[in-house]
Amino acid sequence: MDWLPQLLLQPVSLYQAAAFPFALLFSYFCLMDSFSTHARYLFLLAGGGILAVASMGACAVLIILPTLCAGVLISSLSPQQVHRWTFSFQMGWQTLCHLGLHYSEYYLQEAPPARFYIALSSLMLLTQRVTSLSLDISEGKVESARGGVRSRSSLSEHLQRALPYFSYLLFFPALLGGSLCSFKRFQARVQEPSPWRPRHCLGALARTGLQVLALEGLSAALRRAVRAGPGLEDCRHLECVRAMWGSAALLKLRFYARWALDDSLLQAAGFAAEAAAEGDEDGYVADADVWTLETTHSVSLVARRWNRSTARWLRRLALGPRLLPRAFALSAWWHGLRPGHALGFACWAAMVEADRRVRAAAARLASPAARALFRAAAWAQAQLVVAFVMLAVQADSVAALRRLCGSGGSVFPALYCVLLLLLAKRERKVQ
Repeated sequence: MDWLPQLLLQPVSLYQAAAFPFALLFSYFCLMDSFSTHARYLFLLAGGGILAVASMGACAVLIILPTLCAGVLISSLSPQQVHRWTFSFQMGWQTLCHLGLHYSEYYLQEAPPARFYIALSSLMLLTQRVTSLSLDISEGKVESARGGVRSRSSLSEHLQRALPYFSYLLFFPALLGGSLCSFKRFQARVQEPSPWRPRHCLGALARTGLQVLALEGLSAALRRAVRAGPGLEDCRHLECVRAMWGSAALLKLRFYARWALDDSLLQAAGFAAEAAAEGDEDGYVADADVWTLETTHSVSLVARRWNRSTARWLRRLALGPRLLPRAFALSAWWHGLRPGHALGFACWAAMVEADRRVRAAAARLASPAARALFRAAAWAQAQLVVAFVMLAVQADSVAALRRLCGSGGSVFPALYCVLLLLLAKRERKVQ
């Protein structure tokens, strides 16, 4: 079945494709005055519940239960308390689910059902929405609904006050994937929908479809080339560099296609109509910036542009001293703290710091030829370092990590580590 687009063979992509008509239907309903704001919230919430049960089966409880708990916490706690409690609860619940996965894979030596992986992926996205909303409330960007469960209002008033929160946490266009949508953008779309332009929407969806098909065609050709050569298990010397780059390129193409498909569902529902302006933290940003990621010679820029909405969310959570290590440590925790996550994100943090120092040193180059040579070498170094980090993060066993670290591809991050130590030592001497 190599001739079929591999993306369409993935269960999540099939469910995302099935949700497209309902996303377009929501955009149409927003044009109808008879379809109230209350009904729009209910439509998104009911769609999320149905999609969760259809895609996850019994594992949907892993999503629905924390949604209910987070909604109650957000509705009842003060702005000063809400983020601390919701973050602790949500990350604690997600960590327990990840520990259950590790117990099944490493101790029982049994792979959980595919629906569990779908639920766990959706739970990670739910964590982004929960913590983003709690931060908005604690920073005063969103009005707090405190008193919803403590006041003497009727039960129906409690539920009506909390409905936007529950709808946001479970709305179906972002349940299984997509760029992080802020609560302010979500609320603005539901309460004050912009005029729907069918030609513009369908044109954007057509461009996304062509982009996905092009990425899948390129992936199929690259897959055949990678299979024709040795893998990381049986490669030697420079063959390992080729195997590492090819395997990482396949992963990147899979991510690009999936992000494009996920964001197109948000576009169909009207939650990703316009790109964010510079400095707009609540605006829409596409997760895949393919051109920048594939042409830049800066590892630091790759870290900022890879999965852009998640990178922005991590920077926001990790604000404070020592932002870089805090952000990468939080990313490793959020991903599940496998051995590959710990090694991969620690390596990536070191590579970003090394890249910053190397680029600062290279800024002194006066010759245009020397600068051009540096850019070419830095581009190759950036691509191979990112390839190593990606394969480390995706490694599902310690044995796979050993093979990766023992291959020729580990030379490139090791080179940056040596440069980091030398440049840091030189800076200390200058001071």
